[in-house]
Amino acid sequence: MTGPVAVPPPHDIVEHDVRRALEEDIGSGDVTADLLPAGAHARARVITRETAVLCGRAWFDECFRQIDDSVRIEWQAVDGDRVAPGALLCHIEGPARALVSAERSALNFLQALSGTATATATYVDAARGTRTTILDTRKTLPGLRAAQKYAVRVGGGSNHRMGLYDAVLLKENHIAAAGSIAAAIQRARALHPDLLVETEVENFAELREALAAGADRIMLDEFELHELAQAVAETAGRVPLEVSGSVALERVRAIAETGVDYVSIGALTKHVRAIDLSMRIEMIER
Repeated sequence: MTGPVAVPPPHDIVEHDVRRALEEDIGSGDVTADLLPAGAHARARVITRETAVLCGRAWFDECFRQIDDSVRIEWQAVDGDRVAPGALLCHIEGPARALVSAERSALNFLQALSGTATATATYVDAARGTRTTILDTRKTLPGLRAAQKYAVRVGGGSNHRMGLYDAVLLKENHIAAAGSIAAAIQRARALHPDLLVETEVENFAELREALAAGADRIMLDEFELHELAQAVAETAGRVPLEVSGSVALERVRAIAETGVDYVSIGALTKHVRAIDLSMRIEMIER
C-alpha cells in the first residue's frame, strides 16, 4: 500500500546530513573494511523485520554514493509504502569495501526515518475520517529537522513551522513579556506582517482575547475533551484551533472528534524508535 506523496528536502540538505554521518562513523578510514580485498565485489539485500512505513531512501542512497558512486541500488519499495515483516526493500551491488563502510550510516537513516513515518501513520490512522490534521513540532533530533519533518509528511502528517523564522508562536513567556495576548499579537503583526501568528491559550478568557485580537491560529493547551468541544463551538470556524500538550495515541481519536483542526504531537519526532531492518552482504566471484 502506497502512502501519500511527499517531496524530499533539497539534495544539498540530504548531502550535508550524510556527509556529517559518514565523517562521524568513518573518520580517518574504515580500518575493518581494509581487511577485504581491494577489488572484491559484493551484493546485499535489505529487509524489514517488522511492519513499517518506509522512509529515507534519499539518505540511504546518498551514503553509498558518497563512498563509491559505482554502487547500484535496486529498490523494491518507495517512501510511503507500508511494508510487512520479511519484505525485501532493496538489492545493492558494488565494491565490497563500499558496502560494508556505508552499511551502518545508511541503515541508521532508513531505520530512524521509517520509525518517524511509521509513528506518524499510526496517529493519522487514529484520526482518519475526522477533519483533524496531525502536525509535528520542533522537538526533532538536532541537525535532522528537515529529514524528520519529511518523514512526518511521508507518514501522512503535516508540518508545523520549520523553525523560529517562518511563523510566530506566542507562548506563556512571550505573552508575559508583552503584557497580554492582545499586546503580543499586535507586536508580532507589526514586526512580521507576512507571517502566520499563532498564540497559545490556557483558558476560555484567553481564547476570547485571542479571537478578538485576530490571531491566525489558536493553540489550546491542556484543555479537557469537553472544553475542546466547547472551544470549537464558541470559535465557530473563525480561527483554526490546534491541540497541544501530552497527546497520547489512545486520546487522539477522541480529541479529533471534538472538531479541532490540528493536533500537534512532539512524540512523532522526539520519541524515535528505529524500525528493525537487516542488511545481509555476500561476496561475488568475478
